[in-house]
Amino acid sequence: MSTFYTFVPSPGHEFPGHPERPGRLDLLDLKVIPGIESLLAGEATPDEIGRVHTPKMIERVRNSSDVGPAIIDYAPTYVTPTSFRDSLLAAGAATTLTRAVLRGDAANAFAIARPPGHHAEPERAMGFCLFNNVAIAAREALALGLERVAVVDFDVHHGNGTQAAAWQDERFGFLSSQQEGIYPGTGRAEDAPHARGRIVNVPLPAGTGERGFALVVERIYWPFIEHFKPGMIFVSAGFDAHWSDPLAGLAQTAAGYFALAKALKELAETFCEGRIVFVLEGGYDPKNVANGIRAVFAALTHNEAPHFDDAATSVEPDVSKRVEMIVNLHGF
Repeated sequence: MSTFYTFVPSPGHEFPGHPERPGRLDLLDLKVIPGIESLLAGEATPDEIGRVHTPKMIERVRNSSDVGPAIIDYAPTYVTPTSFRDSLLAAGAATTLTRAVLRGDAANAFAIARPPGHHAEPERAMGFCLFNNVAIAAREALALGLERVAVVDFDVHHGNGTQAAAWQDERFGFLSSQQEGIYPGTGRAEDAPHARGRIVNVPLPAGTGERGFALVVERIYWPFIEHFKPGMIFVSAGFDAHWSDPLAGLAQTAAGYFALAKALKELAETFCEGRIVFVLEGGYDPKNVANGIRAVFAALTHNEAPHFDDAATSVEPDVSKRVEMIVNLHGF
């Protein structure tokens, strides 16, 4: 079986000077990546969107788009006249691939779609995000019969919207590693005391890179998935934790993204019959986004890591005490 992907660049969803723009994908050449197969995605249905978002929230996005362009959130989050349909297509990209993986048509998959989604909460759009693509896809898998699903989020910003979707749903696990102290201000390690072992936040200090992420994978990713036992893993794949991203301060590299994706694929193969879907989130340097996506595809298709000349030069902070605190907090 091939690795499937959907590509939804949404060229009409663009606002002057905004970093979340179609140009994020300008340097991505999918034709030269071996072992992947394109799948056409349609719009997510109202029922699929409604498993995560309230009717009032959906109507607000629709109505705002109808009169756009406009700023609808202080992040700033924007809409244009195409944004409502673009958001349905982005969510549809994730749900289409979810069904393909569950049917066994695809070995695994990557939804390369915008606008992104992980900040969008059940009742509001925020943080450049309109509908929460990864949460909608996770709920689709549950609706199709899986008993549990998990979202792992390695975007540099905390996936507050996905956490909100998972908050009271015992079937929905959520793990987010993110830079501490930046937008949206959520994701403390002590959050969600009612859901220890199911909702796990890993705030990391600025400068954390390959070494720190490798420790998080070993000490937190693996025991989290082994403990929660999801039937499928979804990944919020943001490439803004890269050391040269203009909006944040972690120190990940493209080689580090390959290692993350390879570990997540191995987790899916060990615990989830290989079922895993990546969903694009942030990343605001086109070179980093292209390299990150190439790295993920290399991991998903059993290829060797491409050579990337982007090694971080800063000295990483020691995150071992932070990691052990989180391990103990959740009993891993």
